[in-house]
Amino acid sequence: MMNDAHWFDEARFGLFVHFGIFAVPARHEWVMSREHRDPEDYARYAQEFDPDRFDARDIARRAREAGMRYAVLTTKHHDGFCLWDSDLSAYTTQAVCGRDLVEEWVRALRDEGLRVGLYHSLIDWSHPDFTIDQNHPLRDHPDRDALDAGRDLSRYRTYLHGQVRELLTRYGQIDYLFFDFTYPGPDGKSAEDWDARTLLAMVRELQPDALVNDRLGIPGDLVTPEQYQPARPMTGADGAPLRWEACQTLNGSWGYDRDNLEFKSPELLVRMLVDSVSTGGNMLLNIGPDGRGGLRREDTAALARIGEWMELHEDSVRGAGPAHGFIAPRGTVLTRRGDRLYVHLTTWPMQHVHLAGAADRVRFARLLHDGSEVAHRVIDPEQKASQMTLGSLGRDVVTFTLPVRRPDVALPVLEIRLEPEVAAG
Repeated sequence: MMNDAHWFDEARFGLFVHFGIFAVPARHEWVMSREHRDPEDYARYAQEFDPDRFDARDIARRAREAGMRYAVLTTKHHDGFCLWDSDLSAYTTQAVCGRDLVEEWVRALRDEGLRVGLYHSLIDWSHPDFTIDQNHPLRDHPDRDALDAGRDLSRYRTYLHGQVRELLTRYGQIDYLFFDFTYPGPDGKSAEDWDARTLLAMVRELQPDALVNDRLGIPGDLVTPEQYQPARPMTGADGAPLRWEACQTLNGSWGYDRDNLEFKSPELLVRMLVDSVSTGGNMLLNIGPDGRGGLRREDTAALARIGEWMELHEDSVRGAGPAHGFIAPRGTVLTRRGDRLYVHLTTWPMQHVHLAGAADRVRFARLLHDGSEVAHRVIDPEQKASQMTLGSLGRDVVTFTLPVRRPDVALPVLEIRLEPEVAAG
């Protein structure tokens, strides 16, 4: 069953929020595994967890103002700590601080008009029946075999399915469910370990309109490349196009990592978003609230700067996709939405941009940020000077004349309004 994903394809841009008790040690969301922490020792962070500055309404508002149209929150990460009031565990925000953060999240997103996304880890390093494997914090423990004895993955599987059922029956409509993750192999976990087909069937039954990603180990509604940008539209083994979403961080860490200051610039983030759209995908951009649930300055500044750009240029992203039939001039990225072609000028040219394949198609051109007209003319291919200028661009070329000075925006965009294509014959 494939769901109606029009809203997802239209949105193109979403927010990812990784939050949990891993924000207290502030050394990456995998700190429990990286430091081989015993679950009982790690659990002390739950007792120190006081998310007094976690404000789902503020986060949702910032996401909307950044031009995002959906957002995804970690309900439970690999450490097993739950951000909702689960009947199946006492390892929850409800038990620690008397708050159901998932309920707050869902309500805030709906109030801001955003689609509701929930992340749920298939992994749980704190559950007594989750068998020790290559990623488990106790994997190198000298008594690993003894510690693993008596663990029953089937009991954990029942727990996993039960918690997913809670998330899908308590909060109304869920638009997107992001599972994470499957790692097959002799010391890993496969789709069979989760009973992924039964789990997916339950999602389809309880939330038939929800999109599900690909990390159950079986096909879902979309694929989710992580921390890299596909260079071309993604396709399956049969060559058919795939729906996809690039999952990206601001600084290489998903959860709060206090000492990681390698933040991407807003300009680079905008470029990554446009690259995603130009190759038919979405971008899900992550922030990691700190140990009190507050947002770090770098995160809020980046969202605000992206929002400034999206306020003026969202037409080149929202509902747009690849510009099939056009070849991007050097230093540009193309997207298209209906009769509008968008030329994202990653390198500001010396006045002229030459676009091949559009000589009889251009009706009007303007800079998108201020609506100012950009003059254009069709080059006569018989003119010698033009041939010297155009090189191998070919005969069907339009030249656009831009101002010398680059506009003061993160990424300038030339909008070209196209004449309708005339059917052959």
